[in-house]
Amino acid sequence: MTLTDPSTPTELSGPTEAAAPFERSTIAPPSPEVYAQAITYCDSLAMPTRALFGLTELGCWVAAAQGKLPPDPLDNVRVVVFAGDHGIAADGVSAYPTSVTAGVSAEVLSGGSGVAVLARHNGVHLRLADMAVDADLDVPAEAVAYKIRRGSGNIRVEDAITREEAERALAAGAAIAAEEIAAGAQLLIAGDVGIGNTTPSAALIAATYGVPAIEVTGPGTGLDAEGVRRKAACIDEAIARCGDRLADPVERLACLGGADLAAATGYMIAAARAGVPVLIDGVIAAAEATMAEAIAPGAKAWMRAGHRSPEPGLTFAMEQFGLAPILDLGMRLGEGTGAICAVPLLRSGIALVREMATLSDVI
Repeated sequence: MTLTDPSTPTELSGPTEAAAPFERSTIAPPSPEVYAQAITYCDSLAMPTRALFGLTELGCWVAAAQGKLPPDPLDNVRVVVFAGDHGIAADGVSAYPTSVTAGVSAEVLSGGSGVAVLARHNGVHLRLADMAVDADLDVPAEAVAYKIRRGSGNIRVEDAITREEAERALAAGAAIAAEEIAAGAQLLIAGDVGIGNTTPSAALIAATYGVPAIEVTGPGTGLDAEGVRRKAACIDEAIARCGDRLADPVERLACLGGADLAAATGYMIAAARAGVPVLIDGVIAAAEATMAEAIAPGAKAWMRAGHRSPEPGLTFAMEQFGLAPILDLGMRLGEGTGAICAVPLLRSGIALVREMATLSDVI
């Protein structure tokens, strides 16, 4: 089938949710047929072949995810910020105290955090999910409805959470994704708030791919070189402590992750199973995406890398996924900010697929 006019949609049904978020299962990719048709159509646009390929390919990916050409505009993009504290912060792996987590979480809701500002100005719906903040937040009931516990264990000497808590967190993340999808989400982003959270994230990436911690450990909130070495040493100790249990990805989340990371993992798995694409933010989201792929192979096909941060774990994980970042601006705040900044480029790619004239229109 050759498409000359994208105003006549080609539709294919997407995957449906079938398994619990902690059960190993394979997820089918976005429609390869629609993707191929969209690429062919874009090659007919009124420009030198693939002159805007970095943008149009994003539109083709969204078309494949939606199972239709032309793709619908991304009018309903939603970010959920998963918040939680991490016991490893007591080992000096962050330049800030853990009290910052509760303060930033409050700003997410009041509109003063970085993610809140960017979401507001980019037409992105924002939600906070307190999964393990080590405080009782004065927030709407929705924000604490799925809370698993206060804080997590220090992974250097103990598990972050129990297996049962990891499974509950995965299920909670899946339920949150289902709520966002029911509200019309066309694209989902997992944000994060949590002092110390780059340490379990690097630990999950190192453990999953079997690399020394120092290869995927970065400065986080601003550690110096000695601080990064100390942080990597803590991760190596944590991985050694967990041993063979790390072969099971759910045990990996319990040993090294935390309720916030597990919940976001379940959120990404549920999105992929429902056929809703995911935009990856920083190293925390990269670790969550890594775990989503470990539990549900094929999930990564529903993901794109929103940006590249200075955290080496993000670059390493995205290279394993075969994904190039949409943006590379040196951002390292997290919260979902980098992914939100990439949303206008996805929208631009879709607009080109939907609205640009073809060569046959102008010749």
